[in-house]
Amino acid sequence: MIKPQRNFLITGFFDWYINRIIKRNFHSLNFNQVTVDPTKAVLLIANHCSWWDGFILRHINQAYFKKEFHAMVLEETMQVVKFFKYLGGFSVKPGSKDVIESLGYAATLLSDPQNMVVVFPQGKLYSNFVDTVVFEKGLFKITELAATDLQYVFAAMFTENFDHKKPTINVSFKVVQKADIADAANLQEAWQQHYTQAKQRQIQIVI
Repeated sequence: MIKPQRNFLITGFFDWYINRIIKRNFHSLNFNQVTVDPTKAVLLIANHCSWWDGFILRHINQAYFKKEFHAMVLEETMQVVKFFKYLGGFSVKPGSKDVIESLGYAATLLSDPQNMVVVFPQGKLYSNFVDTVVFEKGLFKITELAATDLQYVFAAMFTENFDHKKPTINVSFKVVQKADIADAANLQEAWQQHYTQAKQRQIQIVI
């Protein structure tokens, strides 16, 4: 398992660079402001529709949530993009015995209220307009292993150009407390409901 590494200079450079390339490549980045409990860690669950997803969420966190950012990333990706470990990335290898270590590590991170852990439970890249988002196994195991209470932040991300040369990113957030989610099926259902409602708002946009 590849774990995050702290390096003030490298991390600072990449945060500056991420901010720059987002401004250069997108017309705008929009998201709704939600209230999170500062005494609880955040498990952020997002759809995975582009190469930009992790960078966008880290950028929003740096500007708004201001938590200590961590993200679960496929091990094969971490091996290729080695600087991810300086941005809070830690690896997971689905189907291997090491996956338990990765899930346990994520749960340990969530014991600190300063932390945010980002997961993309689809496991692979899909269109941001699919009707149903199917979670891979293991997400709810993280919350079962977490020693303390936490809060979920659901993120539904959509990218479209409309009348601009550069695309616009719209991110819809929703906060849900762990105590309000009974089991894995309930978590999947609650996230799907948020995604469906956010997608409906997105397709109603008219320029």
